[in-house]
Amino acid sequence: MNLTPAVWLEALAALLLLVGAVFLLVGALGMVRFRDFFMRLHAPTKASTLGLGGVLLASMLIQALRGQFSIHEMLITFFIFLTAPVSANLMAKAALHLRVPSKAGHQPVDEAQAHQRQG
Repeated sequence: MNLTPAVWLEALAALLLLVGAVFLLVGALGMVRFRDFFMRLHAPTKASTLGLGGVLLASMLIQALRGQFSIHEMLITFFIFLTAPVSANLMAKAALHLRVPSKAGHQPVDEAQAHQRQG
């Protein structure tokens, strides 16, 4: 059984789609199952970013096999990988500033007490 390179590349694209779909599913389940804002913030920024990366890589591979080279998928990947961590960081800082309660099991620390412990 002699498989052409196109078949191997299509199989690789299918694998990338599968891996991307699994990461997207894990990110979606994290959004549903995690209990508070800080835990939910972790799921889409990590798992979903990797899932979207796998889907976009598969799309680039299939488009290259068809001879239709495009930079759109690369730009989408770049902007998602650039903006997802930045937006998550800003949302976490805003939640800390607004003192959004966490169910992580630790007691909130007053800023004055934290400064006294460090000094």
